[in-house]
Amino acid sequence: MLDEPRSGCPVNAAVEVLGDRWSLIVLRDIMFTNRRHFRTLLRESEEAIASNILASRLRDLLAAGLLTRDDPGPGRRVTYSLTEPAIELVPVMAELAWWGVRHRPTYPPMRAKAELLYDGGPRMWQQFMEELREQHLGIPLPTARPSTVSEQLDAAGARALAAIS
Repeated sequence: MLDEPRSGCPVNAAVEVLGDRWSLIVLRDIMFTNRRHFRTLLRESEEAIASNILASRLRDLLAAGLLTRDDPGPGRRVTYSLTEPAIELVPVMAELAWWGVRHRPTYPPMRAKAELLYDGGPRMWQQFMEELREQHLGIPLPTARPSTVSEQLDAAGARALAAIS
């Protein structure tokens, strides 16, 4: 875990861990696109993160307790997984994305995903967190579902992309 925050302010404590752009982008990519390997995160980053920045942010997120990594041995890819505190950021990410939709120019497929997630509200956020717990922590889903939140988000993005193509 990182050192104690500089003050007792909850906003400061969160910003000290999440306050730089790249940490949130790395968490976004692991959370919403299941990019869990260094090279995939590097190669598929829409923002073109530099390898040294990615390595640094992954170390920081591990130290902060937001990620874990398996160490499969020499010559095998390390897989990063979200921890429970990172999974609990889903509502924060939904609200942050909604702010971006309302106040910044956005790419239509990503905008559609953000709108769907925001409109789905706490119920959808909880379902998505349950899916992430299954995927990253091995906790089974409480109930079977006809489609996952991830599938619904991907479908919304695909419809938006088809509309602009």
